[in-house]
Amino acid sequence: MAHASTVAVLGAGALGAAMATRLGDTGHEVRLWNRTAERARAVADDAAGVTAVSAVGDTVSGASVVMTVLRDGAAVAEVMSDAIDRLDGDAVWVQASTVGPRSAGALAGLASDHGVAYLDAPVSGSTAPALQGKLVWLAAGTEDTLTRARPVLDDLGSSVLHVGTGTEGSAVKLAVNAWMAASTVAMSDVLAVCDALGVDHATFIRVLEAGPLAMPYEVQKVGLMDSASYAPGFAVQLALKDIDLAAAVAAPSPLLQVVRDRLEATVEAGYDNEDLAAVDYLRKPPA
Repeated sequence: MAHASTVAVLGAGALGAAMATRLGDTGHEVRLWNRTAERARAVADDAAGVTAVSAVGDTVSGASVVMTVLRDGAAVAEVMSDAIDRLDGDAVWVQASTVGPRSAGALAGLASDHGVAYLDAPVSGSTAPALQGKLVWLAAGTEDTLTRARPVLDDLGSSVLHVGTGTEGSAVKLAVNAWMAASTVAMSDVLAVCDALGVDHATFIRVLEAGPLAMPYEVQKVGLMDSASYAPGFAVQLALKDIDLAAAVAAPSPLLQVVRDRLEATVEAGYDNEDLAAVDYLRKPPA
């Protein structure tokens, strides 16, 4: 493919693995690194065009785009501090982890200190949209940097939104994830209301979809909640992390504090690595 390039993906968690797989499927040469090397090898074994590399420096050397898809800002800073001197001069670092604007600013400073082009570019969407090339990119950086990374971003996303030139991508992502967590908790609670009123869930969804109130993400969550099928998706512990990142900037409203408490209780109940739909674990099934 004319636009194919060498892409380094640092992080083989659910999202990083899905991104690497999609990029391999769309013709890119993908090098995948993970702190636990076995995880990267497992992904590469099942994905075309993906090679697991054990040394992070070797992973990024020669790549035109380097994507970090790690748990938090501390993890990204630690990994990139070791790897950044191995990036080619014309490489673009696409920082796709959800780290919040404070950490994103520090990472942008690390890139600037080393003369590396940097995009603050988390995504809206999880594993299934990544595999389908339907992520929404929330990209902040210069027009030139975005243009250079665009072929890779386009193969992963249905939309690339240029939201600013600094750390606006990370800021928007926290707002999006707060909305996602709050709406999922709300859906669980409304299903409990349906149960108490004797309203069939399929009828409830049919009414939502007949008007402007349907939210596809939450409609999907109803099926997961009703079947207690919580395979991630987006893990509860990550949603809790992101709510706390937002709280570090602005104290949570009473509503978001309740959402945070629900996420924390879900983690404490042992659902930390399960899909966000697991906030529904306490709801009694319909009689």
